[in-house]
Amino acid sequence: MKSLQVAAVLLLLFSGHSLAHTVTFYVHNKCPFPIWPATAPNTGHPVIANGGFYLPPGQMQRFEAPWTWNGRIWARTGCNFNSNWQPACETGDCDGRLQCNGLIGIPPATLVQVALQGDKGKPNFYDVSLVDGYNLPVSVTTRPFSPKCTIGSCSKNPNNFCPQELQVVNKNGEVVACKSACLAFDIDSFCCRNEFGTPEKCKPSVYAKMFKDACPSYYSYAFDMPPPLVNCASKDYVITFCPSAWGTDQASS
Repeated sequence: MKSLQVAAVLLLLFSGHSLAHTVTFYVHNKCPFPIWPATAPNTGHPVIANGGFYLPPGQMQRFEAPWTWNGRIWARTGCNFNSNWQPACETGDCDGRLQCNGLIGIPPATLVQVALQGDKGKPNFYDVSLVDGYNLPVSVTTRPFSPKCTIGSCSKNPNNFCPQELQVVNKNGEVVACKSACLAFDIDSFCCRNEFGTPEKCKPSVYAKMFKDACPSYYSYAFDMPPPLVNCASKDYVITFCPSAWGTDQASS
């Protein structure tokens, strides 16, 4: 009996320790269509949320990450994992898998980038990046809600006015994603590399300005200034795809 009591106490202590060293993400799908959220850790960090899952319209999925986790979260669209054709998803696909298992999705896809600091006294850093392009609008905030800890959504849908040279089109002829200029053209001046590898040398292109006008809270290119990076200490974060305030221009995909 005593050994059972000791085991119970140890279990409680271990559980408390475990909970104290995790951060919770709530991923909400407010799109009028299903999405397949995915996660990919940075080197040296574990896969969380099994690397990916199905999320119907209006539903929320909760999962935990170690309090020092670094990585990215994005949403895949137009997926069909029952077919034999590759890729399985129209946007954000990871080798045709439901669970990405550490693989990074094929761009373009709107990326939520997270760097947790592992101490509630330190802020966690997060941003939304369109450096490789856009597929869906997303907002990020803490729970409870704090305006200073929130990354807002887009006022317009870049897919609706994406230039032809940047468009990703599905088999029905619909624009489902919009590439960045770097991804589309692979030119140093667009990618901020080599002789253009400094903020002084790499300035926003007309394409980056298009993204910035539609989604001012996101990174539109590598040296976006001021950096749209948020740092807030919290144990709970809410990531919402197609948030309700995403703009009257945002038509259903």
